[in-house]
Amino acid sequence: MITKISIGDYFSQEHPLPLIDVRSPGEFEKGHIPGATNIALFSNEERADVGTVYVQQSREKAIELGYQYVTPKLDWFIRESRNVAGKQAVAVHCWRGGMRSQAFAEHLHSNGFDEVYVITGGYKAYRNYVLNFFDQPFQLRVLGGYTGSGKTQLLEKIRELGQQVIDLEGLAHHKGSAFGAIGESAQPTVEQFENELHLQLRQFQLNKPIWVEDESHSIGHVKIPINFFRQIRQQPVYFIDIPKAERAKFLVSDYASFGNDLLASAINGISKRLGGQNVKLANDYLVENNYFEVAMIALRYYDKAYNRGVEHRDPTRVHRLKLSKIDARINAQILIKFVEEYERSQAHAI
Repeated sequence: MITKISIGDYFSQEHPLPLIDVRSPGEFEKGHIPGATNIALFSNEERADVGTVYVQQSREKAIELGYQYVTPKLDWFIRESRNVAGKQAVAVHCWRGGMRSQAFAEHLHSNGFDEVYVITGGYKAYRNYVLNFFDQPFQLRVLGGYTGSGKTQLLEKIRELGQQVIDLEGLAHHKGSAFGAIGESAQPTVEQFENELHLQLRQFQLNKPIWVEDESHSIGHVKIPINFFRQIRQQPVYFIDIPKAERAKFLVSDYASFGNDLLASAINGISKRLGGQNVKLANDYLVENNYFEVAMIALRYYDKAYNRGVEHRDPTRVHRLKLSKIDARINAQILIKFVEEYERSQAHAI
């Protein structure tokens, strides 16, 4: 049996079906539903050829060429699909829920798959579903703090204490500064970043608070969905204020092992903002392996930049919490207590 299913119905399942994406590898790489397996009907080159024939000749000629490309792969499609779904029911999608997914579903059904579901509207419907998801209100607790405050580690401890946490920089594979790509794998596309963020948020209880870090709209080359970003900007910020020297020591422990070439490249990447004298001084310290002084110079710029961002917020909604050192376990406990007491006071004031 072949059944049409909406993307909303697919996600409403307690245990979503194994999912096959039959689009080309290039389409899949640009963005895909997390957890989907790509069993491409056409290679990138074949898809381009079929499209050219469709435009320059006719739909019928394009279909004919498509069959020529697909026919030698028919047995492979079945083997790969068995690897994905075994003997379970399986869901299939293409770009718009059209010919590719329908033809693939019919092939599976004709070769032993009793239940095949085709997602109506395909990946395009999924993308609309994701973007609309970010329009709803979220209860966000926004963690702020100067560069080097150990906010990522702090969020991880907050998660361990049972709170809901989204690590935006982890999803972006970037720490959000000129040094942010060091030690990270390649960033996802903007589209895939949105897809992964949707996946994590969808697993949360959205009527309860979610912790996020106070970020710029862009993290490296990816962008936070605009409606979600606006909500981050509208929420109170819980700003951890840690001495600069402590933060410099933390940055040394985080970055010094990656080598001077990468660090010099990052310093030179912000040369216009640091100023020529500071860049020369930082590079001189780098030659001496004096990473602490390099970090102190970099923090002059980053602290000023963060202060400029905070100045655009309502000062009554920026709550500073002075902490003496970077200890994620202790700071997480202090911060949670601080926030919960503040929220209770606000509730009583209403």
